[in-house]
Amino acid sequence: MTIRVLLADDQALLRSAFRVLVDSEPDMEVVGEACDGAEAVRLAKEHTADVVLMDIRMPGTDGLAATRMISADPSLAQVRVVILTTFEVDDYVVQALRAGASGFLGKGSEPEELLNAIRVAAGGDALLSPVATKGLIARFLAQGDGDDGRDPALSERLGALTGREREVLVQVAGGHSNDEIAERLTVSPLTVKTHVNRAMAKLGARDRAQLVVIAYESGLVRPRMD
Repeated sequence: MTIRVLLADDQALLRSAFRVLVDSEPDMEVVGEACDGAEAVRLAKEHTADVVLMDIRMPGTDGLAATRMISADPSLAQVRVVILTTFEVDDYVVQALRAGASGFLGKGSEPEELLNAIRVAAGGDALLSPVATKGLIARFLAQGDGDDGRDPALSERLGALTGREREVLVQVAGGHSNDEIAERLTVSPLTVKTHVNRAMAKLGARDRAQLVVIAYESGLVRPRMD
């Protein structure tokens, strides 16, 4: 199956470079280019995109607003947004994850990292760029609202999870892959995937990135500030 990629960036030169890279892969194709967030939302619908590479700072409707619009539209439930940013340590990145982005990647990443991020996002497993530390989201979630980051409503929703699902959720929040979690918990990767899917369904999460946000904002996992 070919992954349909939409490019959203106000710099035409960058879009051209991304297009050449993406179109060089046999399993993906660029289906459209947008210079602002509003156009990105429109083209995502028009071209039935699988993954949107979204610049976070654009004139008019920025990437953050566009991500919220995509996440809130039931007709775009299949779309995964990967935020592209010049600065990975950026509060806007966490806001984008809260808005429904599947993850983020620095614009200085290697070509293979970008291509891998597209494939991972299309599979629903995007979280952090390869050069980001596992505690980055946790630190910014703790700083984002000026409080302890705990949402009582989310804490109550965790009650729907089984003990094993909560255990797997903690591992997901640590940035571990299904294979890594399987090894840590001495179960099969398929079992881990089942628990992850059930947790997403019970918590109303679009993908693993939102599971991580829920894990921290509910207080299930506490931020590491070291």
